[in-house]
Amino acid sequence: MTVLEAVVKQTGIYAASRKGRLSVFWGDQVFLPSAAFQYKPTHHIDIMCTLLGDTAPTAAEWSEQGLDKYGVIACIEAADGRLDAAQVEKVSHETAVGMLAKLGKIRQVGPSLGSFSVSAAMLAALCDEFDAELKAKTAKLDTDPHFWMPLTLSVDDYVSLMKQKGTDEAEAKAHHARMAVMKAAFEMGDLGLFGAVDVGKDACWWDYGQLKLYSKCCLLLLEKDGNADLLRQFLGVESHQIDSTLDGVTVDEDSYLFATKAKSGSIQNSILSSVQATEINADGAIIVNCVANKITAGKGAILYNLIDDSPEGIVAEAGQVIVAVTDEDGASTMLKSRMDIDGGTAWKIKLDENPLSFEDVHKKNKDANIREIQKKRQENFTKMAASLGF
Repeated sequence: MTVLEAVVKQTGIYAASRKGRLSVFWGDQVFLPSAAFQYKPTHHIDIMCTLLGDTAPTAAEWSEQGLDKYGVIACIEAADGRLDAAQVEKVSHETAVGMLAKLGKIRQVGPSLGSFSVSAAMLAALCDEFDAELKAKTAKLDTDPHFWMPLTLSVDDYVSLMKQKGTDEAEAKAHHARMAVMKAAFEMGDLGLFGAVDVGKDACWWDYGQLKLYSKCCLLLLEKDGNADLLRQFLGVESHQIDSTLDGVTVDEDSYLFATKAKSGSIQNSILSSVQATEINADGAIIVNCVANKITAGKGAILYNLIDDSPEGIVAEAGQVIVAVTDEDGASTMLKSRMDIDGGTAWKIKLDENPLSFEDVHKKNKDANIREIQKKRQENFTKMAASLGF
């Protein structure tokens, strides 16, 4: 199961109660709610979050729970008793309270999961408002800073937050004014504007959106705590070895191996899926869709989609990341990185060991035929595996 397939599986439980709405979920995070997932819409926009208590946190609790490091959703008690919500991003308790107190009494606060739904009326209003940008396909607008925050915060507070993001004050004021005009013209009907959907403070939340988080969430399978048990149950993992042939390989009791074949080697504290090699030596590594004469991976290494026919095979040092990107003609480009490199920061930089920057690879492949690539890659994989006697 890919991360995206896991997202589709997990978010399906929300579909039945969201008829007539557009629901948007992050494709790189999975969460299992501890709160009820069936609901009756109360707002034209609602966003999922983990509300941490029945009252607003104190300054000490705000810091202890790390709320200054997240986009935060705050529930505000409206005059009619309904709980409206507002969003702020990565601010101190003092700053948040100063901003949100203007809107009403703060009842509950928690980190935003980012996933949201909008009513058909709100979707139509946003499409109309940004018709020019949609047709030109040149602007870049993000929901949190460009939609939810200007719709829920005062102009001064919005400008203050956007200045921290490097946005010019005049630009921020103009955008807030534009959203205010749209908001004033919007027919609310029986629904509020912006609300929170609580997934529960005890919800499991597995974020694969960064390399270090991908590694952490994958290796969670090796743990023995409650979250790991829930992840294994969600993924349907009932055995440490599934569809694997590992005669002659020393495998510890903690590793998980799926559709993996090898004839010799040692595997410890590792996760392997669809891997075939004459010899595999892995300790604390994640290896996916790889085939080679020999595979050696150190602690924290990640290998992905590699097909190597060299006699020495694939060698990854501790913390090294090696992946292959296949073209439509079946040729592959190998990219290397490390766990201590931030791919976002290095997005435009060509690392010394790579032929292209990450951005160059994205541009080269953004219009590629994924089905054709998968077909060619599978053909190459099968051919290499057959040469090894698998």
